[in-house]
Amino acid sequence: MKISREVKTAILVLAGIALFIYLFTFLRGDDLFSNKDVYYTEFDYNALTPSAPVTVKGNKIGKVEEIKYNFETGKTRVAFSIVPEFKFSKNSLVRLYQTGLMGGNALSIEDSNDGELAEPGDFIKSSVKPGLVTTLEEDFSGISEDLGTTLRTTDTLMTNLNTLIIDDSEKGLKQAIAELNSTLKSFKGLSYSVQNLVQQNDEKIAALLTNLEKVTSDFGEISADLKEADFSATIQNLDKTLTDVQSMLAAVNNSDGTIGKLLNDATLYNNLEGASQELELLLLDIKLHPARYRRILSKREIPYEEPTQEELNKN
Repeated sequence: MKISREVKTAILVLAGIALFIYLFTFLRGDDLFSNKDVYYTEFDYNALTPSAPVTVKGNKIGKVEEIKYNFETGKTRVAFSIVPEFKFSKNSLVRLYQTGLMGGNALSIEDSNDGELAEPGDFIKSSVKPGLVTTLEEDFSGISEDLGTTLRTTDTLMTNLNTLIIDDSEKGLKQAIAELNSTLKSFKGLSYSVQNLVQQNDEKIAALLTNLEKVTSDFGEISADLKEADFSATIQNLDKTLTDVQSMLAAVNNSDGTIGKLLNDATLYNNLEGASQELELLLLDIKLHPARYRRILSKREIPYEEPTQEELNKN
């Protein structure tokens, strides 16, 4: 079967028209071969354009299909399509928001994650999110007032600075700058001196840091040893010892026992003192009259004679 030239030309023209329509819809963001679910919502005013994006968390999942004015309700009715893969609750919100200073407006679906799922053709509640331009417009008066206050404060500061620099002579400003320059030079010289000092004592500083690191390490080991020591038991033993000593001193102070009586009883002290004197006299008599004590077993008795003062002074 032979196809005529006219038929071929008609086929090519129709194919070109179809390709043109497809490319035009594709550039507009439409896809003729994809399935979409259409939903509806309403706003008090129209701030959208056809093919405006519909997003979820910043991701585009659909677009605005149709915008009509509803004469019965006095609101703008918007039809928007979403890919069938996205499922959301019927109680969700469709929020109108600004995409940027020059980006226009878009719709965002905020899923409530409760209730039954929305079906194609359902009406979804809407809300409007204040945009960046609106926020700036509301706050511009406050910003301008703060800016005016800042400018007035800066003007006062500059006036006070000029008053501070002004001198009776004509060279007041030059003198102030010269003094500032001299101060900067002195500071520069001081920094050079400090730098030279550090360079000359570099080895000493390094050794000092090394010793400091060693001391720190040793202190850490000592701290670890002290931490491992049983200070609680030591303190308990010390407290018990102090308690026993305190009890012993209290008993001595109350004249309980031999030590207490010895320290607090004057009679015992006097008796000991007298016994000491008599023992001293006995030793002196043994030294002066040894023969008397050599005849202890003898029947002959030698009477005791009290030593004279001269003998006591000699010994």
